[in-house]
Amino acid sequence: MSQTMPSATPGTETTAGTPKKAALASFLGSAVEYYDFFIFGSAAALIFPHVFFPSADANAAIMSFATFGFAYIARPVGAVILGHFGDRIGRQKVLMFTLVLMGAATFVIGCLPDFKTIGWWAPVLLVVARLCQGLSAAGEQAGASSMTLEHAPDNRRSFFTSWTLTGTQGGQILAALVFIPVVALPDDIKYGIGWRIPFWLSAVVVLVAFFIRRTLHEPPAFAEAKKNNEISKLPVADLLRLHWRDVLRVVCCAFIAAVSTVFGTLAIKYAQDVAGVNSTITLWLVVAANVVALGTQPLFGMLSDKIGRKPVFIYGALSSAIMTPVFLLTLEGGNVPLMFLVSVVFFSFGYAAANAVWPSFYGEMFSTKVRFSGLAIGTQLGFLMAGFAPAIVTALGGTKPGGWVQISIFTAVICVIAAVSAMTARESAKTPTTELGLHKQAQH
Repeated sequence: MSQTMPSATPGTETTAGTPKKAALASFLGSAVEYYDFFIFGSAAALIFPHVFFPSADANAAIMSFATFGFAYIARPVGAVILGHFGDRIGRQKVLMFTLVLMGAATFVIGCLPDFKTIGWWAPVLLVVARLCQGLSAAGEQAGASSMTLEHAPDNRRSFFTSWTLTGTQGGQILAALVFIPVVALPDDIKYGIGWRIPFWLSAVVVLVAFFIRRTLHEPPAFAEAKKNNEISKLPVADLLRLHWRDVLRVVCCAFIAAVSTVFGTLAIKYAQDVAGVNSTITLWLVVAANVVALGTQPLFGMLSDKIGRKPVFIYGALSSAIMTPVFLLTLEGGNVPLMFLVSVVFFSFGYAAANAVWPSFYGEMFSTKVRFSGLAIGTQLGFLMAGFAPAIVTALGGTKPGGWVQISIFTAVICVIAAVSAMTARESAKTPTTELGLHKQAQH
């Protein structure tokens, strides 16, 4: 039986840094990392069909959304690789690598020639760059969540780890804000140099995150395990031997992430093509909902520390299923104030509940020795559903009149799968990290 190392305890300061510092570093790092990731989503919905494909028709939209999804193919591969090194050499080193890789790939996308210049090589190169983004993202949330969880006091783990996902929302806000002036440009500028500027700006924000992240230290639990030579030689093998049920559970729970891509990417296209809503307004809907989520997600994390992870996660999943058709029909109604109200209720007070607690909910399923690998592999396999959700639903007619039915059914199915999978998990909100790994390994 392998041994897990102690986590932070309430009121304890360590040389590896305080829980607040770890949460702040994870917030800022995730915000920068996911700014890069989400500007691709906005461009896939609004720009790429006109730039990287021969005609801006329905087929171009499907192919454009498919390029968005290719990152999610790379993410499971990256999860295995980065999970291995995250559990072997440390969380901080892997997080530095993911940051540089994401920044380089994003900058390169802004430099790619269009379809008129090099033909089909343009989307091919776009896919290659997107795959690099996917490899990077595979380690980001798992690494940041593991880092913060292992620094946090046992009775506040969900609150502190919620800031990792809150940083992700910050990145989405920044991405949408940058794209709002881009979509307002005249077409010749917008589809020329205009869309490239947000990708080039990533170089600036990556430098900011680099100096923030380099101050991070390994959590005491991991540092002590490494000092005592108790690091797993093959973390993935140990993971699949001891925690394979939990990996499957996390995969199914992670389907819930498809709600985010439906809201932040597919709904933009649906509102523009079916409801005739100006794309600037839809981007502001994303901004407003995510701004409010910056406040609600830590609150859901605090609630989870009081009543447990499962009820909060299940509430977030089921409320998302209920609110999806309401949101889409509101877009068709054309009442802008009502659109903003419903988008905030849907995303910030529904989906945000599940989004806030999953880092602690999933992370507590695994021992320190395999936590990075477990989080990375489980979530990235589940996130495949999120990555291809826009392309799948678009192919089924989801961006045509009446398409709200297809989108709503799809979302309801994945939300129910996530909720049912969460119900099968053992509630561990009150179990200290030090005991959880030993307890679970003994049971398996």
